[in-house]
Amino acid sequence: MLQLNNIRLHADISDGFDHVFNPGEISVVLGSNQSGKTDLCRLIAGLNTPAEGEVTLHGKTLSALKPQQRPVSLVYQAFVNYPNLTVRENIASPLVGRRLSAATQAANVAELAAMLQISELLDRLPHELSGGQQQRLAIARALAKDADVLLLDEPLANLDFKLRESLEDEFRELLRKSNLIVIYTSSDPRDSFTLGDQVLLLDSGRKIQSGLPIDVYRNPNSFVAMELLADPFINRFESNGSSCALRPEHINLGKQNGAEFLNFEMHVAAYETNGDESYIHGQVRSESWAIRSHGMQDLVADSKIPIHARQTDVVRF
Repeated sequence: MLQLNNIRLHADISDGFDHVFNPGEISVVLGSNQSGKTDLCRLIAGLNTPAEGEVTLHGKTLSALKPQQRPVSLVYQAFVNYPNLTVRENIASPLVGRRLSAATQAANVAELAAMLQISELLDRLPHELSGGQQQRLAIARALAKDADVLLLDEPLANLDFKLRESLEDEFRELLRKSNLIVIYTSSDPRDSFTLGDQVLLLDSGRKIQSGLPIDVYRNPNSFVAMELLADPFINRFESNGSSCALRPEHINLGKQNGAEFLNFEMHVAAYETNGDESYIHGQVRSESWAIRSHGMQDLVADSKIPIHARQTDVVRF
């Protein structure tokens, strides 16, 4: 396992955090910009970073090892491939220093290319590839290092939505079969559920919460934790002296009678839809709220509508 001890991602943080990443799991590190996701990856990889703390792998410290000595591979969101090398040569580049025979190197390259579905591209240069193909290449080269830890720092952030969705499905199955310690950073809460076996929430360089994605979703320990797993944001209100919040997907249009429901009125400010989902923005009790609703709704701005939610969906802090 990969053990982090007393990790301080920002210089002004005095209380560090501990965390464990296990082999065979994809751990999604979720946080907004400047939360410390990239600094955490750079600390594990041994690269320059203001982050500090002890990193041990399978009981042995990595902190004194240079980046090239660590069994760690890092893939950035930018397509970092050697521009003057072919796809074949890019994948083989980590194998050269391992003193493998030419036949073994060729077999490894062929296996990784097949796994990442880029076998037909082996003789092309990176600039001749699409964005998705370039990122497949970067991941194939990272896997060729035969590392124990694979760091993926928002690797799909620069890809269009449809390509990203298709690659997420492929990567999930590929990475889980690898038995690597996989750390996947993201600012998109959906990645926690589509990719993650575990989730680690970061905010301003601090660990907020961790665990199974569904457990953290159902039982957030703070407004910040709940917000990180919300799309687009949580809806706050006061009820019986308690600070409460509802997720956008747990609010429905119309009024419902019964003690199991809470009813509100929203002053609609904006409405947007993609046909499958609709987002309604407005004011409830002088607070900005958002509703995520299935399908298309017949709504106009500056109208007032009744909305409701189940008591069981209210999170109280």
